[in-house]
Amino acid sequence: MTLLKIVGVGMKGEGDFVLKDIHFTQTKFEKIAVVGETGSGKSTLLKIIAGLVQPDTGDVRLDKKRVEGPSEKLVPGHPAIAYLSQYFDLQKFLTVEQILSYANMLSGREANKLYKICEIDHLLKRKTDQLSGGERQRIALARLLTSSPKLLLLDEPFSHLDLTHKNVLKSVIKSICEKLEITCILVSHDPADTLTWADKILVMKEGQIIQEETPGKIYRQPVNEYVAGLFGKYTILSSALTKAFFAGAKKNKEKSFYRPEDFRITEKAIGSLKGKVKSVTFFGGYYEVEISVLKSIIVIRTKVRNIKAGEWVYVSLA
Repeated sequence: MTLLKIVGVGMKGEGDFVLKDIHFTQTKFEKIAVVGETGSGKSTLLKIIAGLVQPDTGDVRLDKKRVEGPSEKLVPGHPAIAYLSQYFDLQKFLTVEQILSYANMLSGREANKLYKICEIDHLLKRKTDQLSGGERQRIALARLLTSSPKLLLLDEPFSHLDLTHKNVLKSVIKSICEKLEITCILVSHDPADTLTWADKILVMKEGQIIQEETPGKIYRQPVNEYVAGLFGKYTILSSALTKAFFAGAKKNKEKSFYRPEDFRITEKAIGSLKGKVKSVTFFGGYYEVEISVLKSIIVIRTKVRNIKAGEWVYVSLA
């Protein structure tokens, strides 16, 4: 069942388009991530969906009804859409309990369930100036959810968090979607955060959606170098490498972009190429190794230890 439908949404800024002809749909409970470089139009799109920014063209429809923009309403926003900005604010000198009570439309039992899911049930008696940044963000999120929205929009929720609070928030967002059955769209400047969460990813560049796919296809089959680069290291095989790797192969399995885990360091064998190690970087659970092969650089992810720069090794496709 389609919950959200975006049709031909466009917006023009000073001399250029901020958004241009945006189309996509979202089914109920589907998790969508919107990714792209800074200035690609991600946050503007989210605000238009929320009814906080007026598009120049196109429609936003929630449950088949058009979401009106701020030029059409006295109070901007939509009652069934919750939008959490990366620049949220909480009133000072109030307790968390007071902050949450103002907009609360839930029963006591439902509210307690929400606070537990957001991992703030132990913070209710504290004042807002006694909280960490991650705690404040989860409280701001819970405050929005007390209105029981159908659609939750999160703008760069991980951008100002340390690793510990980031992991907590990831767990909270997952629980919100699953336990409260709320449909969610998340915008991120770090697309790697979205791969394990999203059902579908929209990649934006210069105000347009340039690829819309599942996380697996976005990662494995990016449409161009821009998309490939957003999701990590990659290698494009030169003609010499392609010929060497696939020599004698019955079927050509060549693709456009190869990820570090697509290669392995191996013993000399048919299909392996000799290369010189340029650098070795330790990432805890694995090493990332840059190897010069036939005048090209291949990036490999491996658990093989004791590899040193300057050594000669053999490389093959995994």
